[in-house]
Amino acid sequence: MKYNEIRRKTKKLKIGNTYIGGDSPIAIQSMTNTDTHDKVATLEQIRALQSVGCDIVRITVPTLEAAETIPYLKENGIYIPIVADIHFDYKIALRCAELGVDKIRINPGNIGSDDKVKAVADACKARGIPIRIGINSGSLQKDILAKYGSPTPEALCESAFRHIALLEKYDFEDIVVSIKASNVPSMIKVNKLLAERCPYNIHLGVTEAGSENLGTMKSAIGIGSLLCEGIGDTLRVSLTADPVLEIAAAKKILSAVEIEGQSGMKIISCPTCGRTKIDLISLVHKFEDAVAREELEDLPIKVAIMGCVVNGPGEAREADIGIAGGIGEGLLFSHGEILHKVPEDKIIEVLIEKIKEIKNQR
Repeated sequence: MKYNEIRRKTKKLKIGNTYIGGDSPIAIQSMTNTDTHDKVATLEQIRALQSVGCDIVRITVPTLEAAETIPYLKENGIYIPIVADIHFDYKIALRCAELGVDKIRINPGNIGSDDKVKAVADACKARGIPIRIGINSGSLQKDILAKYGSPTPEALCESAFRHIALLEKYDFEDIVVSIKASNVPSMIKVNKLLAERCPYNIHLGVTEAGSENLGTMKSAIGIGSLLCEGIGDTLRVSLTADPVLEIAAAKKILSAVEIEGQSGMKIISCPTCGRTKIDLISLVHKFEDAVAREELEDLPIKVAIMGCVVNGPGEAREADIGIAGGIGEGLLFSHGEILHKVPEDKIIEVLIEKIKEIKNQR
């Protein structure tokens, strides 16, 4: 089944020079971990994120002074949309809007009185700036927490709709909703509840997911499960690591889900067994390194590296190009058809050559 056949229908929303929702690609986001007051450090980190394919970047804006970094970034080559993360002081949100930020992330409940929320909504509406409502277990209102006893998915969802209603009260509907949890089953459930009742774009993420390895695993399960049901317009893989690593992890999740146009190269390889007569584990690692070195990861093709002819051309017949291992050699095949034999020490070289040929033909 193709992803667009199951994808949840949402409004196409403009964020700077990028669109989310509708038929737009799933946007990959990250967030800087620099001190936003340090303009140079923040600029360099966002440049690094841009270079690896980040679509949208969020920066924390704790003070009016930090807001001044926004025009500095745009004047110095940052072209991806910038999201200002605002807490408590609505005046900072107003200043960010004045300075040309592309989206504002707030929790309406901690901005203050209704008139302050209205001021932010009016400023954003006048400039075409969407607002992302961010909800997590630490931001639940006291009465909702008392009602449910803990930050359950139902409690988080009720909180989100209360905040949505507050923006709708002031005729603001360019809304993105994000409900995150560190518990993966809760994150999945709350976003399903949200998707059933909410017409707005949804941003996916497992918050406080952990280190690169554990955080990627938790995010793949949480984000991937929801994408498989057509839920999600943007995503962030939150890692306790260099933000650049979040982009690579996000791309791998999109590839695993096989979303059209965003999947990049798919490498199919078997887990090996007693029939394997070739050093398949080493071969796969060398191939991945070669693909990265030749910058071929984004080519949307399937490559199979299989341990024997039993699981080669047959099981991997959908592969554009592939190798089925033998003793000291491999059978090169394409879409199930065997082409010719390749010596083991030439397999990587031949595969890369064939992939480049496919790339040039497209």
